[in-house]
Amino acid sequence: MEINWKSEVEKRKQDILDDLFTILRIDSVRDDAKATAEMPVGPGPKEALEAFLAIGERDGFLTKNVGNLAGHIEYGEGEELMGVFGHVDVVPTGSGWDTDPFEPVIKDDRIYARGSSDDKGPSMAGYYAIKIIRDLGLPISKRIRMIIGTDEESSWKCMDHYLAHEETPDFGFSPDADFPIINGEKGNQSLYIQFRGDNKGGKNQLLSFDAGLRENMVPQDATAVFTSEEADVIEKAFFEFVENNPVTGNIHVVNEQVTIELVGKSSHGMNPAGGINAGTYLAVFLNHYQFGGDAAKFLQLITDYIHLEHTAEKLGLAHTDEVMGELTMNAGIFTFTPEKGGNIALNFRYPTGVTAEGLEIKTEAALSEFGITIAKSAGKLPHYVPADDPLVKTLLDVYEKHTGLKGHERSIGGGTYGRLLERGVAYGALFPDSIDTMHQANEFLALDDLFRATAIYADAIYQLIK
Repeated sequence: MEINWKSEVEKRKQDILDDLFTILRIDSVRDDAKATAEMPVGPGPKEALEAFLAIGERDGFLTKNVGNLAGHIEYGEGEELMGVFGHVDVVPTGSGWDTDPFEPVIKDDRIYARGSSDDKGPSMAGYYAIKIIRDLGLPISKRIRMIIGTDEESSWKCMDHYLAHEETPDFGFSPDADFPIINGEKGNQSLYIQFRGDNKGGKNQLLSFDAGLRENMVPQDATAVFTSEEADVIEKAFFEFVENNPVTGNIHVVNEQVTIELVGKSSHGMNPAGGINAGTYLAVFLNHYQFGGDAAKFLQLITDYIHLEHTAEKLGLAHTDEVMGELTMNAGIFTFTPEKGGNIALNFRYPTGVTAEGLEIKTEAALSEFGITIAKSAGKLPHYVPADDPLVKTLLDVYEKHTGLKGHERSIGGGTYGRLLERGVAYGALFPDSIDTMHQANEFLALDDLFRATAIYADAIYQLIK
């Protein structure tokens, strides 16, 4: 029987949008300040998880909430289990939005909202793909679970908890990246460069420096507060700096206290060259002036080793793998105060041929003159599913059938739930001609992409579980 998947999606367009808007209206940024035993990553992610599971329960699926950290919606029978992994948590909104990021609007055939593209929209596409298969009563021989996480944008404690308490799927995909497929994901490691807080000895004393919201986002906003004996000179130079660099900003001078606010452009941390790092540009500007102590070292290190260093060449870490591509470095968070000292969070996406230990050792050696200490996150190793795996081949075949485009394997610096499984990949929902606004202000998902992806997912899942 030939199934017109596109037609089946057409019949459900309004239902898809109604359910998606329900999830998009929930502010599901992780909030540790409000976390409790019942809300492990804060109230928003829990509410979004419950809302998604309620949709599955409404439609008659078997649902399960696993510790308010993750959950699943299940259909079918059989020994083998396929997983479709999505997440309902989102990164902070940041500045620069033209609309309320948690009140979705459709403009120019695009849904604007935080999470529309990453990952609430694609997750809803995955859910409706399963629903279409169920609604049509198609014969299947395996079980399928839509598995929903609440902490993908941070530490993945949701999936650690879920897989510790629930059955691990035999294979599957995450609708959280690009078509035609992502069957390779670079390793993900953060290093934290730490300074003492001495700021004495110069004409200028740094009181605070703040930039960035998350390690996996290019900082769009940066602010510095300092006292200065040359405030008038700095004020004049600031406007010239802004005019000659791809940033905007303001400077406020009250007696000898100066506050500078700089605005760049956010981007996903796996593509640092796609953003404009307000933190490094601010440090470069301040480094022209005489600061003292560790504050001076903080600014100098950023200027010499981090600014525009997207492949970490000056740290001696540049490396390219034939399959996975090049190592990238995103400086995602900068903080400095005299009381607490300084911290710079460097997030590396690294291919095969690089180790987390090597990143730390080489970075420490390159920066030894600055008297810093380095800590590191737990990290994730590189992940790769061979191109000849039946999972990869089936997903590419379905993509080619629906788009008329040639499918090919691909590796990225982003980390998706696909890497949770030995036979796990990422699959859509962005197409080669889509505009990627993940982790940016005015994030959107094109309606056509949402509906095309739903049809592809339905066909692909059916081919894999029939």
